[in-house]
Amino acid sequence: MDYARLTDGAADAIADALAGKMRGIAVATSGSTGEPSEVLVSSDALRASARATAAHLGAEGHWLLALPTDRVAGAMVVVRSRLADTALTGVGPGPFTAEAFIAAAERLPSDGPRFTSLVPTQLSRVLDSPQGADALASFAAVLVGGAALGFEVPANIVRTYGLTETAGGCVYNGVPIGDTSVLLRPDGRILIAGSSLADGYRPERPDAWVEENGTRWLVTSDLGRWAADGRLSVLGRVDDVITTGGFKVNPRTVERAINAQSWVKESAVVGAPNPEWGEVVVAFVVPTSLKEMQRLSALRRALEPLMARHELPRELIVVESLPRLPAGKVDYRKLRSIAANFERDTP
Repeated sequence: MDYARLTDGAADAIADALAGKMRGIAVATSGSTGEPSEVLVSSDALRASARATAAHLGAEGHWLLALPTDRVAGAMVVVRSRLADTALTGVGPGPFTAEAFIAAAERLPSDGPRFTSLVPTQLSRVLDSPQGADALASFAAVLVGGAALGFEVPANIVRTYGLTETAGGCVYNGVPIGDTSVLLRPDGRILIAGSSLADGYRPERPDAWVEENGTRWLVTSDLGRWAADGRLSVLGRVDDVITTGGFKVNPRTVERAINAQSWVKESAVVGAPNPEWGEVVVAFVVPTSLKEMQRLSALRRALEPLMARHELPRELIVVESLPRLPAGKVDYRKLRSIAANFERDTP
């Protein structure tokens, strides 16, 4: 038996995997290198992930599908619903809007717990609509992954961390679910083990896995730390770290500080080449309004008490919106290209 490709028809691929007709599903991914490949996720891993989610949420229920099913997050919504034999309602084709979400929520049965999974952009659009916020409140839990949240969220939001290689989210609100284990290397790189791990890649990537004391670990490209309350805090990707003047800067840490400013709706931080410093910290900011927008010098003054001088942005690029990938994540590769060609000012 082989793995059924989601790109050939997600509904049939998932059905065949769960029925035992196929070994599992094959999920297309470009990974951090940009090279196309497939992640091979067994039916056992799909089931383990679905069981872990139900156990953590405390119930099985009806699901609203708002994500593309050729990606693992959307596919797992289908898997959870099918394994629980509960209703599944989609938002329909076309661009995601608050109105489409509201209509889908109205069609979803209310005779039990209701769940959905969104990316931050979708969540922001729903919360910008009073009717959308009301519809969102009718869900027992809303899983949100794919990027950090730079805005206030309701109590039913569950922040998730996971990868295609872990059959989607495997850490909810900083807590590993099911039998997921998380290990941090001395440099902060995150390693993950558990029943939801993929079987491998096509073509194979042996360097993605290590075995220690009989346990198989996925070596991720992400950095993390344990917070004071014992929860995992994901800091960003290893290759996102900015080296400026010999110092290491974690751009996600800078983003969180920028997002805390009252005039900032959301931000993204990248490094740009610089002949003197190696790289400089560049902040892309979406302001709440043009009237509230601040200059670079004001932003640096606001951040000075919060971080080291080498972490302060040396450039500020104001944009209407951040470019995003199809799955909703910020397109940092595009932002780095823009920053590299930006006409620079000295703060």
